[in-house]
Amino acid sequence: MTAASPLSSQLAVNVLDAHSLLAAFGVLGVGVVLFAETGLLIGFFLPGDSLLFTAGLLCTSASGSGLHLSLAPLLTAAAVGALAGSQCGFLLGRKAGGALLARSSSTRLHEGAKRAEELLERYGFAKAIVLARFVPVVRTVLNPMAGALGVPVRTFTVWQVVGGLVWSLGLTLAGYALGSSIPNVDKYLLPLVALIVVVSLIPLAAEVLRSRRAAKEARG
Repeated sequence: MTAASPLSSQLAVNVLDAHSLLAAFGVLGVGVVLFAETGLLIGFFLPGDSLLFTAGLLCTSASGSGLHLSLAPLLTAAAVGALAGSQCGFLLGRKAGGALLARSSSTRLHEGAKRAEELLERYGFAKAIVLARFVPVVRTVLNPMAGALGVPVRTFTVWQVVGGLVWSLGLTLAGYALGSSIPNVDKYLLPLVALIVVVSLIPLAAEVLRSRRAAKEARG
């Protein structure tokens, strides 16, 4: 029996699993995934939060796994991917408007677009752009929505850089800090990643509950 080639191993990667992505593509994969998740509507399903946290954790010797990443290149790749992706999504939104969303049949994507528009209307441009970074799916669709709705380029750029750096570097350093302080932290990797995913969904769930409560009050 012949051993699997590196190419076949990469082709077999599970794009929904952070550890699988990191094992196949390393630091470069972090930048590519974050660019796709924040800049391309087709990347809305990618695991940005858990990928950043797991990557930071794997920069520590305490992780105990065979995979080890370097912190400085990781932080650079995360920041570049997050910022470039967001700006790309915004520019695509300015060029194509709502046509990008109209072509998609994904219910989840359209719900995310609705939440993104509500964030922009409720909180204003600056706060909404920063907050969207921490809400899965919304951080994907808010960028083209902001472009389509005519958010000024300078306003969007300034606040997407602020939000992008806080999100990408913050989650990465959180994983690194935890990995540095807990011996054999890899034993708890799956529960920790699950916790990150759950926590990242809290803002979206809260917004859904708020919308339903407001709709019920309006009917009553």
